[in-house]
Amino acid sequence: MTDILWMFIFAQMMMGAFDTIYHHEGTERLAWRPSQQTELILHGVRNLAYALMFTALGWFEPMGLWASALLALLAGELLITLWDFVEEDRTRHLPSSERVTHTLLTLNYGVILAMLVPWLIGLAQLQTALPTSYHGIMSWFCAISAVGVIFSGLRDLHAAQRTTRLTERAPATLATALPPQQTVLITGGTGFIGSRLVTGLVAAGHQVMLLTRNREKAGQLTAASPVRYIESLDEISKETRIDAIINLAGEPISDGLWTKQKRLSIVRSRLATTYAILRLIARLSHKPSVFVSGSAIGWYGLRGDEKLTEANTGTPCFSRRVCVSWERAAGRAANYGVRTVLLRTGLVLDRSGGMLARLLAPFEFGLGGRFGNGSYWMSWIHRDDMVRLICHAVATEGLAGPLNAVAPEPATNCDFTSALGKALSRPAIMPIPRWPLQLLLGDFANELLLSGQRVYPKAALESGFVFEYATLEAALAQIVGTPHPFTSGQPVPEQLTTLKI
Repeated sequence: MTDILWMFIFAQMMMGAFDTIYHHEGTERLAWRPSQQTELILHGVRNLAYALMFTALGWFEPMGLWASALLALLAGELLITLWDFVEEDRTRHLPSSERVTHTLLTLNYGVILAMLVPWLIGLAQLQTALPTSYHGIMSWFCAISAVGVIFSGLRDLHAAQRTTRLTERAPATLATALPPQQTVLITGGTGFIGSRLVTGLVAAGHQVMLLTRNREKAGQLTAASPVRYIESLDEISKETRIDAIINLAGEPISDGLWTKQKRLSIVRSRLATTYAILRLIARLSHKPSVFVSGSAIGWYGLRGDEKLTEANTGTPCFSRRVCVSWERAAGRAANYGVRTVLLRTGLVLDRSGGMLARLLAPFEFGLGGRFGNGSYWMSWIHRDDMVRLICHAVATEGLAGPLNAVAPEPATNCDFTSALGKALSRPAIMPIPRWPLQLLLGDFANELLLSGQRVYPKAALESGFVFEYATLEAALAQIVGTPHPFTSGQPVPEQLTTLKI
């Protein structure tokens, strides 16, 4: 084998590692997507084949039947890769970076085969033998890569087996609180919460108008469904009948450092959409009956151990300034006779997005633990309960003003990480110290990672809403696919929804 061939093999190793870590485990989180069972099996089998190839090429010189077996393994790997390409295109939308990576991997692998196959064919003509062969540092790279792909392959096969337990309730059941045939305008409908809301409303037979500048992304949510996509609210005529408006749009608050420009984008994006909705309401001949506008429990500021309901006030911080401005703007809808609900959202839990999705991989590999001393509070809600609560807010005529979108049992960060580790059957003993988070992330860490609010859903419970995932254990069990008494989609016992303040 030549140095040039080793160079291409090394490049294949590095690109494959990047694809696995960044795409499969990072951005796409394939191990937690029930739809990707076949793809995970293909990845697992292919990685185990790679382990044999790396070991054979790095430490041996296969001859005769051994060389023929390696040629057969290469052919099998090529077939699996082609099958994988078909499966990926059939079951998910690949991001552009993953498509580029796959293209480079394919081209590079073609070069490897062009050089490797003739060499192996020549060795196949020799007497069968398997002498050892040492190629210096490349032998050790092959050994490291073999261990890595064995680990990755077994992990993918385990994840494929787990997909059968990662169940989701029928989307239509999320919107049962609504009267039939509602027309709902949604902003932020391609986001983490909005996407589930849109699919639920569409499945339940409601008409959805979706404000989006990315129709391709929106189309992935509701393929072949009767959704009207608009790029500007000005496209809606004043005669249009809209029963409810749900505003979830805004620059993500937790996807980057809070630079001055980021802070401005966070505030302006929320206000711009909200004011556009107010202008729409003002010119509509038939006003919507309800306007549900997003907010967050950051409205309360940093309150330590204090128990908070909608009746409490707040303390100054950036998160509160954002929420106060957002709610003040949304509240003007009441001037037009529109019932307005201010949805103060906590930490929304699901395996498909949000903070929990980022934690699943490190916790599954035993690298999870508390942030800082773990004493701050995390007020959370399961994503399906979040969608159900939005529909409940639309349908409940007496509900207006602030509405805490959190489950009845907030948890400290220490208890939360312990419960997540237990749900995954992993230890959660790798704490992240406070000082590096503060040093690297500043106010972002202080407000979102190292502080919190102990918030209770008083208004939701008093209005008759029943949480299906009232306990953290029930929510995490459903999300990660482990058995729990209250993960069957049935309401939890009444005593678990009692407000504990």
